[in-house]
Amino acid sequence: MTSTLSRVLAACTAAGLGLVTLTACGGGDSAGLLAQIESGNVTAGTKYDQPGLGLRNPDGSMSGLDVDIINYVVKHIAEEKGWKEPEISWHETPSAQRENDIQNGTVGLIAATYSINKSRAESVNFGGPYLITHQALLVRSDDNAIKGLDDLDGRILCSVSGSTPAQKVKEELPSVQLQEFDTYSSCVEALKNGSIDAITTDATILNGYSAQSPNAFRVVDLKKKDGSQFTDEYYGIGIAKDDKEATDAVNSALEAMLKDGTFDKLVTKNLGGSEGIDPGTPGDLSFLDK
Repeated sequence: MTSTLSRVLAACTAAGLGLVTLTACGGGDSAGLLAQIESGNVTAGTKYDQPGLGLRNPDGSMSGLDVDIINYVVKHIAEEKGWKEPEISWHETPSAQRENDIQNGTVGLIAATYSINKSRAESVNFGGPYLITHQALLVRSDDNAIKGLDDLDGRILCSVSGSTPAQKVKEELPSVQLQEFDTYSSCVEALKNGSIDAITTDATILNGYSAQSPNAFRVVDLKKKDGSQFTDEYYGIGIAKDDKEATDAVNSALEAMLKDGTFDKLVTKNLGGSEGIDPGTPGDLSFLDK
């Protein structure tokens, strides 16, 4: 038995829990990320309902940028450690569940349009950021009138209920009319049938919907009147709090992915384009201090 798993077992045994409760040693159902990879079975969290990012297909398979990034990271870590490539089991992690699923050990890692911020970083560790995205617009391809913020004057803008992005546009351009639905897919249907004029959220999400319906939509970069971006969202991979060894391993894998060109290929494959998306700098969390 190799070093990482041995340490986990030793810790559990010392606590009087024994091998049979290994999965509960962190208060959850699984060992840490590196122990999972070493054991040959990894449980990974992602979204199941975001085209191009994290999507469970009708046949049960998984697809999307976050799914591909997890596959790359897990495989890279296994290769670097000299371990056999493990099997990955997928677990749906809606936004509200992500920290809990990491803390209770339900998953070993999460990539699920997971923006790194101060509050979340108090509860979990983050590998990354692997990308930086900005708020953007999705419009119909045949609507050439919308090229930026001012073109939304008097137009109908859609986002999900309670959306911060939509409110930010409203603050910058009070004349915009807001339409809210429970899901982005409802906004997309409304955009298709012409009952709204644009959708706003992260460019990654909008690129995913655009790629799902080729030639139907286009993504428009959205900037404030002073030329600055509306938002900067830094996507990372969530890992158990204070697991430095796993965090370093994930950052090393992400650095390799960015360096060897895989990241650009995966963005093009899954999102069709990189409008509003920039590569991140794994391990650099200095933006949290701004």
